[in-house]
Amino acid sequence: MLIGLTGGIGSGKSTVASLFNKYGVPVVDVDGIAKEVVQPGKEAWKKILECFGQDILHSDQTIDRKKLGRIIFEHAHKREKLNEITHPIIIKETMRVAERLQKEYSHVIVDIPLLFESKREALFNIIIVVYANKDIQLQRLMEREDISEKEALLKIQAQMNLEEKKKKADLVILNNQDLDATEKQVLEIIYQWKKGMDK
Repeated sequence: MLIGLTGGIGSGKSTVASLFNKYGVPVVDVDGIAKEVVQPGKEAWKKILECFGQDILHSDQTIDRKKLGRIIFEHAHKREKLNEITHPIIIKETMRVAERLQKEYSHVIVDIPLLFESKREALFNIIIVVYANKDIQLQRLMEREDISEKEALLKIQAQMNLEEKKKKADLVILNNQDLDATEKQVLEIIYQWKKGMDK
């Protein structure tokens, strides 16, 4: 089974991913792969420079993610362009890693922030959405990234509405409470999967 794990920015998806990992379900981190494919000299890096220019680089030639982030959050068409460049490369590498893990594990999770936005639903047997109320999302994001409420709202609004994602999910993990409440939900899902395999 290939499972897509998604949510909204600040919904606590990374926490849920680490819990699945803790209990023996391997997780492919798409954000990690996304950072890897834009390293200096790589195909995506070259294409991003062609599109956005040299101004987005640090002195060591790596991409200044904050600077690029500001550009794409303020201009939807530039965000779309970046996605057009990076998504196919990221997905190809993600599936390569996932297929390798599927040879060893019955369930493999792909932690993919923009699953619905990039229309990748068909890749997965099950889609799990990590959900948090908007005020909690906002608070977490402001604290985590040390940004203003306005900036945090812009980031949240740049993604598909979390209520919409919730409706599209096969499973929803509610992440409004403490870690224990979230952990219980993860354990229940793993238990159901194991039960299904034993039949």
